[in-house]
Amino acid sequence: MRMHSLWQQHGRQLGTLIGLLGLSAVLWILTPHFMTISNWLNITQQTAINAIIAVGMTFVIISAGIDLSVGSILALSGVVMAGALKADVPLSLALLFGLAAGFFCGCMNGVLISRGKLPPFIATLGMMSVARGVVLIITDGRPISGFAPSFRVFANAEFLAIPIPVWIMALVYLIAHLVLTRTKLGRYTYAMGGNEEATVLSGVHVRFHKTMIYGISGLLSGLAAVLLTARLNSAQPIAGMMYELDAIAATVIGGTSLLGGEGRIAGTLIGALIMGVLRNGLNLLGVSSFVQQTVIGAVIIVAVLLDMAMKKRRI
Repeated sequence: MRMHSLWQQHGRQLGTLIGLLGLSAVLWILTPHFMTISNWLNITQQTAINAIIAVGMTFVIISAGIDLSVGSILALSGVVMAGALKADVPLSLALLFGLAAGFFCGCMNGVLISRGKLPPFIATLGMMSVARGVVLIITDGRPISGFAPSFRVFANAEFLAIPIPVWIMALVYLIAHLVLTRTKLGRYTYAMGGNEEATVLSGVHVRFHKTMIYGISGLLSGLAAVLLTARLNSAQPIAGMMYELDAIAATVIGGTSLLGGEGRIAGTLIGALIMGVLRNGLNLLGVSSFVQQTVIGAVIIVAVLLDMAMKKRRI
């Protein structure tokens, strides 16, 4: 009985973990270079950016929303931060500017959705275009590059032989897990996704909390911009394109329901790792990027079909 209850609560995440282990085993058989410490450090470092964005996407999707603007917000945050660094603004202040830009764009999404009553798809689609347009106007389509070594520490430094981006990713997931499971914002996030009308009637300030949820998504896109800009030593106006697809894929593969009200941060981490392992394995096998995009799309479709099937079984 206890095992049955455990499977009901964590079955989707356990199934996803088994999928990750199975995929890793197959790739180990296909290429001997896959199951090495250096390659796994490479996978986790490359996964960190998408995994951090996926945390924000998890909050949004649990609340029964969607955020298509995360890639464009990443680009805008990176350019704002890079412009500040090139203007000799202190590093801490430049980082704050980049994170603030992401948080502001996310909050604007939340305001448009909660107060403007726009569907999340439309509001974030508009923000995706607006943010990308602002980036291109600011940069005139040219990258901003050449930063001090003190900034590049975010990409190049290690602690206990583990890259700094991986530590940052782990900290983000720990905080996100605590927020979702131990705070009012977390409880209200699930409540809004389950039944927003009932949540309003119970006295919850839904507009404020929904704005904060999208603000978190934007803030984490800004944090991802810090890591990406440091890794590339450049803020690219085209950075972040299609990142929303990877974030949604990691979230849905990890067991978060697109219908809202259900999902776990641990599942999102496993989903992001599956995406990273899949891309890394296909690269090692010499599969073209075009085929990789097709495979990723197919994985998303299968994950959504599985989610819908499991929802129907529980009804």
